[in-house]
Amino acid sequence: MAEQTQQNNKPGKPGKKEAQPVVIAKTPADEQRMKLERLMRNPDKPVPIPDRRKEWNPRAPPEFVRDVMGSSAGAGSGEFHVYRHLRRREYQRQDFLDKMSAKHQKDLKYLDKVEQNKEDADKRTAKRKKKREKLKQKKMMTKMAKMDAKKKEDQEDSDTSREEDKKEEEEEEGEAEDDAEAPSFIMGRK
Repeated sequence: MAEQTQQNNKPGKPGKKEAQPVVIAKTPADEQRMKLERLMRNPDKPVPIPDRRKEWNPRAPPEFVRDVMGSSAGAGSGEFHVYRHLRRREYQRQDFLDKMSAKHQKDLKYLDKVEQNKEDADKRTAKRKKKREKLKQKKMMTKMAKMDAKKKEDQEDSDTSREEDKKEEEEEEGEAEDDAEAPSFIMGRK
């Protein structure tokens, strides 16, 4: 026992880790949680991020085929298997090219649709902006009309008040003249 402790306590080597209970994840969420907990125990440790897988590419067809063969009579017993393998590889290559073409078509269609949606959104935005500007202009016109009406009313009021002031002044002058010409009381008469 003493020998084991000495071996575990050698300089430069840490002691033996405590045995942790084995936990089996029951759901994918539990598995994900356990992985995160393990990563968060030592945040300084770099996290392994795998590289993106390379897309499968078929082998390019040979530029020049020397032994053209087929499944016809006269071929050896092993030649059919070679032919079958070459045929399968060519079919895979053609399927791959068809899939790539379809994917390319879908990408182009998607980009066209995105562009069309963007144009439609721009048209709707322009239409709504025009409508907002029209409403704003209409409000401004009604406000200006109200201000003009108020100015005219104020001018009319000031004109009428000026006329009234003139009439009052004339009446006061007339009353003053009337007072001077005809005294309100006469002395010495009965």
